[in-house]
Amino acid sequence: MSEALNPETPEAVLDDDADQADEEKPLKQRKNGLYPGVSDELAESMKSGWADTELHGLEPIPQAAYTAARRAALSARFPGERLVIPAGNLKTRSNDTEYPFRASVEYAYLTGNLTEDGVLVLEPATNGHKATIYLLPRSDRENGEFWLSGQGELWVGRRHSLTEAEQLYGIPASDVRELTDALREATGPVRVVRGYDAGVEAALTDKVTAERDEELRVFLSEARLVKDEFEAGELQKAVDSTVRGFEDVVKVLDKAEATSERYIEGTFFLRARVEGNDVGYGSICAAGPHACTLHWVRNDGPVRSGDLLLLDAGVETHTLYTADVTRTLPINGTYSEIQKKIYDAVYEAQEAGIAAVQPGGKYRDFHDASQRVLARKLVEWGLVEGPVERVLELGLQRRWTLHGTGHMLGMDVHDCAAARTETYVDGTLEPGMCLTVEPGLYFQADDLTVPEEYRGIGVRIEDDILVTEDGNRNLSAGLPRRSDEVEAWMASLKG
Repeated sequence: MSEALNPETPEAVLDDDADQADEEKPLKQRKNGLYPGVSDELAESMKSGWADTELHGLEPIPQAAYTAARRAALSARFPGERLVIPAGNLKTRSNDTEYPFRASVEYAYLTGNLTEDGVLVLEPATNGHKATIYLLPRSDRENGEFWLSGQGELWVGRRHSLTEAEQLYGIPASDVRELTDALREATGPVRVVRGYDAGVEAALTDKVTAERDEELRVFLSEARLVKDEFEAGELQKAVDSTVRGFEDVVKVLDKAEATSERYIEGTFFLRARVEGNDVGYGSICAAGPHACTLHWVRNDGPVRSGDLLLLDAGVETHTLYTADVTRTLPINGTYSEIQKKIYDAVYEAQEAGIAAVQPGGKYRDFHDASQRVLARKLVEWGLVEGPVERVLELGLQRRWTLHGTGHMLGMDVHDCAAARTETYVDGTLEPGMCLTVEPGLYFQADDLTVPEEYRGIGVRIEDDILVTEDGNRNLSAGLPRRSDEVEAWMASLKG
């Protein structure tokens, strides 16, 4: 990585007050940078000789009409109040390198913009609210920011101009560097989505309350429970890319055996980066007994023929919608007798869970249906004393099932997490909701309460289910689930 003269943010290069035009602050220099400064001649040279690259006639982003409708719903919920929704800032990974930026879900949901430091402000108006998106404008070429700042255009790439942003997002755009002063002077009730932008929160510190801000966060979480047409399409894109990523993995299992679970992780990540923005969460590439660790993301273990591979992974689209799919695959292509016995039980449980996903049904129904099947299997195998009703009442099956059977899915892998319990876990399913159904059985390698042949086997099957008007649609149906179909699918890919 090349070293910038100034590795700080643009504010380190520019004054952030009104005196900037009169006298600029000296540039901060890296302690061990190779250039001691900038000559007047070089500074003048860098100011001129650049072509006009302003983009004209841009089309709105595909979701612009949907984000407008979402802002309208937000406006109707909080009339007469100023609403502030930040995108967030870059986070330091180490020294002067940052993590890849991911905009806050609330901001991305309402704007479609994904750049750092952005802030959406809805100001009360006669009829609802006036929306403004505050963004960093293009790097300034007069003061040298574009080539001297670590976040300047020549270092990290071109930003859209404010005019371009207005065309893309359908929202009036202003310079975000002027926002904090405006917020300090704001009057009337204000709410802010907390946790993303300390500067914005500091400017509003005497104007907001935690309770009122939490109401805003909860509303925006519950607004995402039912997906619109655009969102359903993006989720299907995410799942389709994920299916291809699973196919990629099966084709290179021999190379994973020669290396480690990291080969599987890297293979899936390639598909995610080529077709999407990233993975939606840390991929779980759990071979052998690692499959019994629910969130095994170290992915540094061996991949052995005869063991199972539990692959839980999802591609995140460029619009930040993620898939979340799990398959438990025989590394050599064929399930052993005991592996098949456990796998088929989980498959039966998942079938019961998927069948329970119906509009008008309770959210908990799919969990209860899956757990009942698994409890029955555990009783039949003599691993726990029945009857099944007793097992379920006491939760005894949880020693081997461990987790809930699913969750809402969307821009977060565990979407809508701030929603009220009565609208989520205790709520009713509606068309447009998208959730996972993912029962599992996990027999730990050191579990002396089960026969030795069970130990070290973990199985989970997970699919992404969209609630429809007349039932449900399995978005990830492109991946086989039944054990014999999985074996045939793997054989065809390895063929």
